[in-house]
Amino acid sequence: MDTDGTADGGAVDAYADDATIRRILQDTGGTWAVVGLSGNRSRAAYGVAEVLQRFGKRVVPVHPKAETVHGEQGYASLTEIPFPVDVVDVFVNSELAGAVAEEAVAVGAKAVWFQLGVVDPDAYGRTRAAGLDMVMDRCPAIEIPRLGTRA
Repeated sequence: MDTDGTADGGAVDAYADDATIRRILQDTGGTWAVVGLSGNRSRAAYGVAEVLQRFGKRVVPVHPKAETVHGEQGYASLTEIPFPVDVVDVFVNSELAGAVAEEAVAVGAKAVWFQLGVVDPDAYGRTRAAGLDMVMDRCPAIEIPRLGTRA
């Protein structure tokens, strides 16, 4: 393996290769818990959740306020969601993100997505070791059109 995390010398980010991004967006499932999503329209999570809904995903807000956002009931934590979650999309600061990733593993999510600026290499390693796909420091609202993916 090369120092950049690829086997072929490519310039692929070790924490966000296109194959994993595509797999999470297209094949992992349709229910995305968006941690940090509230009714605040000025926050990035609000706009990204809209994009995910347009892409055909069910977006479940996870925020201490447990607000209904984009027509979906909110929950204060991942453990309070009474149905399976496929992907956990994380909009919290990097210091808190590792605990969210651990919670995602505990609730049986299939993948974890850390948003732009959310970086925790140790959490990435633990999450991957637990068998989940993971992308870090990327945004699905950017990756969907970049890869030309379809729901």
